[in-house]
Amino acid sequence: MKSALVIPVAIVVSGIILAAAVYLSLAKPAAPVRAGDPSLVRPVSASDHILGNPAAKVMIVEYADFDCEYCKGFNETLHQIIATEGANGEVAWVFRHFPLSEIHPDALALAKAAECAAEVGGNDAFWKFTDALYARQPVAPAAIGTIAAVTNVPADTFATCYASESTSAPLLERIQADRKNALAMGATGVPYSLILVRGKLPVVVDGAYSYDDLKTLVDQSLQ
Repeated sequence: MKSALVIPVAIVVSGIILAAAVYLSLAKPAAPVRAGDPSLVRPVSASDHILGNPAAKVMIVEYADFDCEYCKGFNETLHQIIATEGANGEVAWVFRHFPLSEIHPDALALAKAAECAAEVGGNDAFWKFTDALYARQPVAPAAIGTIAAVTNVPADTFATCYASESTSAPLLERIQADRKNALAMGATGVPYSLILVRGKLPVVVDGAYSYDDLKTLVDQSLQ
Protein backbone atom coordinates (compact mmCIF):
# COMPACT_ATOMS: atom_id res chain seq x y z
CA MET A 1 0.00 0.00 0.00
CA LYS A 2 2.78 2.36 0.95
CA SER A 3 4.59 1.90 -2.38
CA ALA A 4 1.31 2.33 -4.21
CA LEU A 5 0.85 5.74 -2.64
CA VAL A 6 4.33 7.05 -3.47
CA ILE A 7 3.60 8.12 -7.04
CA PRO A 8 0.23 9.85 -6.37
CA VAL A 9 1.70 11.68 -3.38
CA ALA A 10 4.69 12.77 -5.46
CA ILE A 11 2.38 14.09 -8.16
CA VAL A 12 0.36 16.09 -5.64
CA VAL A 13 3.48 17.55 -4.00
CA SER A 14 4.92 18.47 -7.40
CA GLY A 15 1.65 20.18 -8.30
CA ILE A 16 1.71 22.21 -5.10
CA ILE A 17 5.32 23.31 -5.70
CA LEU A 18 4.55 24.27 -9.31
CA ALA A 19 1.44 26.22 -8.28
CA ALA A 20 3.42 28.06 -5.60
CA ALA A 21 6.13 28.97 -8.11
CA VAL A 22 3.55 30.35 -10.56
CA TYR A 23 1.86 32.36 -7.80
CA LEU A 24 5.13 33.89 -6.62
CA SER A 25 6.12 34.81 -10.17
CA LEU A 26 2.81 36.62 -10.62
CA ALA A 27 2.92 38.26 -7.20
CA LYS A 28 6.32 39.81 -7.94
CA PRO A 29 6.13 41.64 -11.29
CA ALA A 30 9.35 41.89 -13.22
CA ALA A 31 11.24 45.16 -12.98
CA PRO A 32 10.43 47.44 -15.93
CA VAL A 33 13.00 47.48 -18.68
CA ARG A 34 13.85 50.97 -19.96
CA ALA A 35 14.91 51.16 -23.58
CA GLY A 36 17.37 53.78 -24.72
CA ASP A 37 20.55 55.25 -23.30
CA PRO A 38 20.79 58.49 -21.25
CA SER A 39 24.34 58.99 -22.50
CA LEU A 40 22.79 59.85 -25.88
CA VAL A 41 21.75 63.25 -24.52
CA ARG A 42 22.66 65.97 -26.99
CA PRO A 43 25.55 68.10 -25.70
CA VAL A 44 24.58 71.51 -24.37
CA SER A 45 25.47 74.30 -26.80
CA ALA A 46 25.02 78.02 -27.28
CA SER A 47 21.84 77.33 -29.25
CA ASP A 48 20.12 75.91 -26.14
CA HIS A 49 17.77 77.86 -23.88
CA ILE A 50 19.89 78.26 -20.75
CA LEU A 51 18.92 79.89 -17.47
CA GLY A 52 22.00 80.58 -15.40
CA ASN A 53 25.69 80.42 -16.17
CA PRO A 54 26.28 78.83 -19.62
CA ALA A 55 29.63 77.58 -18.30
CA ALA A 56 28.18 76.08 -15.10
CA LYS A 57 29.76 72.91 -13.69
CA VAL A 58 26.34 71.26 -13.35
CA MET A 59 23.74 71.41 -16.11
CA ILE A 60 20.16 70.28 -15.49
CA VAL A 61 18.72 69.45 -18.92
CA GLU A 62 14.93 69.26 -18.78
CA TYR A 63 12.60 67.87 -21.48
CA ALA A 64 9.08 69.19 -20.89
CA ASP A 65 5.56 69.77 -22.24
CA PHE A 66 3.70 73.05 -21.57
CA ASP A 67 0.39 71.20 -21.18
CA CYS A 68 1.77 68.91 -18.46
CA GLU A 69 0.63 69.70 -14.91
CA TYR A 70 3.67 67.97 -13.41
CA CYS A 71 5.96 70.05 -15.62
CA LYS A 72 4.33 73.17 -14.20
CA GLY A 73 5.22 72.15 -10.65
CA PHE A 74 8.73 71.06 -11.63
CA ASN A 75 9.22 74.39 -13.42
CA GLU A 76 8.79 76.11 -10.04
CA THR A 77 11.20 73.64 -8.42
CA LEU A 78 13.86 74.32 -11.02
CA HIS A 79 13.50 78.07 -10.53
CA GLN A 80 14.14 77.49 -6.82
CA ILE A 81 17.23 75.41 -7.60
CA ILE A 82 18.66 78.12 -9.86
CA ALA A 83 17.92 80.80 -7.25
CA THR A 84 19.75 78.85 -4.54
CA GLU A 85 22.16 76.26 -5.94
CA GLY A 86 22.79 78.30 -9.08
CA ALA A 87 23.40 81.61 -7.29
CA ASN A 88 27.19 81.19 -7.45
CA GLY A 89 27.18 80.17 -11.12
CA GLU A 90 27.80 76.46 -10.59
CA VAL A 91 24.36 75.22 -11.67
CA ALA A 92 22.36 76.08 -14.80
CA TRP A 93 19.08 74.91 -16.33
CA VAL A 94 18.60 73.92 -19.96
CA PHE A 95 15.07 73.69 -21.37
CA ARG A 96 14.25 71.33 -24.21
CA HIS A 97 10.89 70.35 -25.71
CA PHE A 98 9.13 67.01 -25.36
CA PRO A 99 5.55 67.71 -26.51
CA LEU A 100 3.34 64.69 -25.87
CA SER A 101 1.07 65.42 -28.81
CA GLU A 102 -0.59 62.01 -28.45
CA ILE A 103 -2.33 63.17 -25.25
CA HIS A 104 -1.86 66.97 -25.43
CA PRO A 105 -3.08 68.17 -28.85
CA ASP A 106 -1.97 71.78 -28.24
CA ALA A 107 1.50 70.96 -26.89
CA LEU A 108 3.30 71.36 -30.20
CA ALA A 109 1.60 74.71 -30.91
CA LEU A 110 2.62 76.02 -27.49
CA ALA A 111 6.19 74.84 -27.98
CA LYS A 112 6.30 76.65 -31.32
CA ALA A 113 4.98 79.81 -29.66
CA ALA A 114 7.75 79.64 -27.05
CA GLU A 115 10.34 79.25 -29.81
CA CYS A 116 8.89 82.28 -31.62
CA ALA A 117 9.18 84.27 -28.39
CA ALA A 118 12.86 83.34 -28.27
CA GLU A 119 13.28 84.06 -31.97
CA VAL A 120 11.99 87.65 -31.73
CA GLY A 121 12.78 88.49 -28.09
CA GLY A 122 15.86 86.48 -27.16
CA ASN A 123 16.66 84.17 -24.24
CA ASP A 124 15.04 86.34 -21.55
CA ALA A 125 11.81 86.53 -23.54
CA PHE A 126 11.77 82.75 -23.88
CA TRP A 127 11.95 82.19 -20.13
CA LYS A 128 9.30 84.84 -19.37
CA PHE A 129 7.02 83.37 -22.02
CA THR A 130 7.38 79.80 -20.72
CA ASP A 131 6.63 80.91 -17.17
CA ALA A 132 3.51 82.67 -18.44
CA LEU A 133 2.40 79.51 -20.29
CA TYR A 134 2.67 77.47 -17.12
CA ALA A 135 0.99 80.15 -14.99
CA ARG A 136 -2.04 80.16 -17.31
CA GLN A 137 -2.20 76.41 -17.90
CA PRO A 138 -4.09 75.09 -19.78
CA VAL A 139 -3.49 77.55 -22.61
CA ALA A 140 -5.41 77.46 -25.89
CA PRO A 141 -3.34 78.40 -28.97
CA ALA A 142 -5.73 81.31 -29.54
CA ALA A 143 -4.44 82.92 -26.33
CA ILE A 144 -0.74 82.99 -27.19
CA GLY A 145 -0.97 86.52 -28.61
CA THR A 146 -2.16 87.75 -25.23
CA ILE A 147 0.71 85.97 -23.49
CA ALA A 148 3.17 87.56 -25.90
CA ALA A 149 1.76 90.97 -25.01
CA VAL A 150 1.98 90.52 -21.23
CA THR A 151 5.55 89.24 -21.51
CA ASN A 152 6.59 92.21 -23.70
CA VAL A 153 7.38 90.11 -26.75
CA PRO A 154 7.01 92.31 -29.88
CA ALA A 155 3.48 91.49 -31.01
CA ASP A 156 3.84 92.02 -34.77
CA THR A 157 7.07 90.10 -35.24
CA PHE A 158 5.81 87.35 -32.92
CA ALA A 159 2.60 86.96 -34.93
CA THR A 160 4.59 86.86 -38.18
CA CYS A 161 6.92 84.20 -36.80
CA TYR A 162 4.05 82.04 -35.61
CA ALA A 163 1.98 82.35 -38.78
CA SER A 164 4.78 82.14 -41.35
CA GLU A 165 5.57 78.62 -42.47
CA SER A 166 9.05 79.59 -43.69
CA THR A 167 9.90 81.14 -40.33
CA SER A 168 8.34 78.54 -38.07
CA ALA A 169 9.50 75.46 -40.00
CA PRO A 170 13.07 75.52 -38.55
CA LEU A 171 11.61 76.05 -35.08
CA LEU A 172 9.38 72.99 -35.47
CA GLU A 173 12.42 71.00 -36.60
CA ARG A 174 14.21 72.05 -33.43
CA ILE A 175 11.26 70.96 -31.28
CA GLN A 176 11.07 67.58 -33.00
CA ALA A 177 14.84 67.13 -32.63
CA ASP A 178 14.46 67.66 -28.87
CA ARG A 179 11.62 65.13 -28.75
CA LYS A 180 13.58 62.53 -30.73
CA ASN A 181 16.56 62.96 -28.42
CA ALA A 182 14.35 62.38 -25.37
CA LEU A 183 12.86 59.25 -26.92
CA ALA A 184 16.30 57.93 -27.88
CA MET A 185 17.38 58.22 -24.24
CA GLY A 186 14.39 56.19 -23.09
CA ALA A 187 12.09 58.96 -21.87
CA THR A 188 8.47 57.83 -21.69
CA GLY A 189 6.91 60.86 -20.01
CA VAL A 190 7.49 64.40 -18.81
CA PRO A 191 9.21 66.02 -17.11
CA TYR A 192 12.32 64.03 -17.96
CA SER A 193 15.63 65.55 -16.94
CA LEU A 194 19.31 64.77 -16.68
CA ILE A 195 21.99 66.22 -14.45
CA LEU A 196 25.16 66.61 -16.49
CA VAL A 197 28.66 67.01 -15.11
CA ARG A 198 31.62 66.85 -17.45
CA GLY A 199 33.46 63.55 -17.16
CA LYS A 200 30.59 61.77 -15.36
CA LEU A 201 27.64 59.67 -16.49
CA PRO A 202 24.31 61.54 -16.69
CA VAL A 203 22.05 61.31 -13.64
CA VAL A 204 18.46 60.67 -14.73
CA VAL A 205 15.67 62.61 -13.00
CA ASP A 206 12.55 60.89 -14.28
CA GLY A 207 9.55 62.84 -13.04
CA ALA A 208 8.74 65.94 -11.01
CA TYR A 209 11.14 65.62 -8.08
CA SER A 210 10.63 67.76 -4.99
CA TYR A 211 13.03 70.62 -4.27
CA ASP A 212 14.74 68.71 -1.45
CA ASP A 213 15.22 65.54 -3.51
CA LEU A 214 16.57 67.47 -6.51
CA LYS A 215 18.84 69.57 -4.28
CA THR A 216 20.33 66.37 -2.87
CA LEU A 217 21.20 65.13 -6.37
CA VAL A 218 22.62 68.51 -7.35
CA ASP A 219 24.74 68.69 -4.18
CA GLN A 220 26.08 65.21 -4.89
CA SER A 221 26.97 66.28 -8.43
CA LEU A 222 28.77 69.39 -7.16
CA GLN A 223 30.87 67.24 -4.84
